[in-house]
Amino acid sequence: MSLINSYSQSLPQASSSTTNTSAVTKSSVQSTTTTTGNSFLDSIRLPEESAIPEANDQMLKQEDFFALLSQQLSMQDPFEPVDNDQMIAQMASFSTVDGISNLNDEILNLNTVMSSSQALQASGLVGRKVLVPSDTGAISAESPNINGVISTPSAIDKITVSVEDQSGQVIKTFSVDGSAGGNIDVSWDGLDKNGSPVEEGLYSIKASGKVDGEAQELAVSTYAHVSSVSLGTSATGAILNLRGVGGIKLTDVLAVSET
Repeated sequence: MSLINSYSQSLPQASSSTTNTSAVTKSSVQSTTTTTGNSFLDSIRLPEESAIPEANDQMLKQEDFFALLSQQLSMQDPFEPVDNDQMIAQMASFSTVDGISNLNDEILNLNTVMSSSQALQASGLVGRKVLVPSDTGAISAESPNINGVISTPSAIDKITVSVEDQSGQVIKTFSVDGSAGGNIDVSWDGLDKNGSPVEEGLYSIKASGKVDGEAQELAVSTYAHVSSVSLGTSATGAILNLRGVGGIKLTDVLAVSET
């Protein structure tokens, strides 16, 4: 019995000794990893990484408003309590601001839906020609000529039309009848002054005529082939990609041609 008692009494002492040894060892390891004993090496050591706190949301929400309102009511002077009308006005103001914020979100969602719907509708223009407010058209194997419209303020007996290349050199000059006034159709067959086909590229159609006895430049719009449609953004809407010309907003299209 005495042997059993002495062994059972010595067991916790051994465990305590082991625990103390482990604590000393851990403490010595931590001390070794913390400093090197060399003042120069310790001074150039990289700083220990510190946890970066997450950014707090600074926007006041409805819960914050009611918390502030409850705090205000609890701290009010009992002899001069807050007027019910003022409290109701504060709650109404917060509800109005919250409603406007929700309305803005709904409008943004509506703009996105409308942009997608507009792009789907504009896809029906692919393969057709549209009239755009630009005097520059593209000559290519698929479109060997350029058609357009000359806008006149009044009837003009003779409208002088000149075709220029990208460098501004006049390729061809001809005349059209503008006695009808208004919008006058104009067409260039893609031939230069010698009757030879021009190279593929961009060409500008300039028109001028006498209005009330004075020479005046006239606005020219040209037809372009729609090759594809881009979705665009809520600000721009659908974008029509014109062959050889570039992109243009759907809202800038003046007319649509059958061919």
